[in-house]
Amino acid sequence: MSLDELRDLLERHARPDQTTAIDGVRICRADPGAEPEYAMSGVMLAVIAQGGKRLALGERVYEYGVGQYLITSADLPVTGRVAPGGRQLGFGMTLEPAVIAELLLRAGPGDLPRPTGSPRPGIMVSGAPAELTDAIVRLLRLLDRPRDRRVLVPLVKREILWLLMTGEQGEAVRQLGLADSSLHHITRAVDWIRDHYTEAFRVEDLARSSGMSVSAFHRNFQSVTAMSPIQFQKQIRLQAARLLLTNRPHDVTGVGHRVGYDSPSQFSREYKRQFGVPPSVDAARTRDSADRATAVALEERVSRRTRRQSPRHRSG
Repeated sequence: MSLDELRDLLERHARPDQTTAIDGVRICRADPGAEPEYAMSGVMLAVIAQGGKRLALGERVYEYGVGQYLITSADLPVTGRVAPGGRQLGFGMTLEPAVIAELLLRAGPGDLPRPTGSPRPGIMVSGAPAELTDAIVRLLRLLDRPRDRRVLVPLVKREILWLLMTGEQGEAVRQLGLADSSLHHITRAVDWIRDHYTEAFRVEDLARSSGMSVSAFHRNFQSVTAMSPIQFQKQIRLQAARLLLTNRPHDVTGVGHRVGYDSPSQFSREYKRQFGVPPSVDAARTRDSADRATAVALEERVSRRTRRQSPRHRSG
């Protein structure tokens, strides 16, 4: 019964921009055959109530459907595609490390397993227990009860987080709330690359700032992101370029330079390898359907970063 109600709530409250009246909660409704979605994942819980989805991270591919949930423990460049067979309806909720840390402090001795210290993959899929589905349904019911949202939303969100922390993927979720965990150090490096993707950097400097040897940093970074730091940066650059080209379809060379490529031929070659067609062709194909407001906002952000000429990454 919970799954039926979950589908009904998602269908009724779905919006084109996927947002809801509850902060950090999104609803995705998409049809098979839609163009692949290239985006940053965010640190999220996602639950499918209808249909299915395929998510690619580097060379790893994750498929999940009805009755399953997916956790992303870092903000990762992913490619999403709706699985064949019907409309997909999904729930998403941002995972808040500060709230997870608070729950860890409240937990009594022996309530949670001891951490292993090794970061898990940045994306994991598990079966959704009935208790988790029930809590998500109660959270979504509050979309119809605006008077109660202010008081009850934080309580139900904490319940959902606790169920995740004590569930099959609890180790990864708990590490989000630990300031000294390997995952925390890797996500800091991930965030730095994401925010400075136009800049060159030395992996040695990132490793040092993470408190790891270069070999340990490479191993942990690969475990979480399925990529090396340089490959990760390339993915973000290409996603940013695709959005910029929506607004500047005739300036392929300029866009390549703005996202960090000095060689136009290298930019075109890597763009085609990632998206299947050269940047000029892809821009013409996607500019009418893409979110132009997002493209303009990204262009302004890249412009500010370029003008700022911030110093390169340093340890410490």
